[in-house]
Amino acid sequence: MSPQYGFLGALLVTVGLLVGAAFTGRARKIRAHVSFVVAAVSSLGIAIYFALQVGELYDLEKAGRITPIHLNLARITTAFYLWPILTGPLVARGVIRPRIHRAGAWIALILTLAATVTGVMMLAGAERIVP
Repeated sequence: MSPQYGFLGALLVTVGLLVGAAFTGRARKIRAHVSFVVAAVSSLGIAIYFALQVGELYDLEKAGRITPIHLNLARITTAFYLWPILTGPLVARGVIRPRIHRAGAWIALILTLAATVTGVMMLAGAERIVP
């Protein structure tokens, strides 16, 4: 499988799983929610694996200022996934309020969207070095 298709597929699956996690969490279907979260994080790992391979096919420096913006945003987004992952069990145990978990989950979703948009911008401005 080409890295581009692998990345696109994993990214789309990740987004779909995140949407599933959001709906099941909102509906308080905890088992399904946890399953969606585990699958989404796994899919994100696969997407990152393919993204690194895609990056080797392009001269990303040619994309200009968007490259460091995207790469830093992608790192921050990945790290930010820890907030909802860590706060979820705390909500389930009654240690913290659900809104703290929900806020982190929404921020992670928004950051994911921003990283996706900046990634597309970066690749659009980059020059392909491998045919």
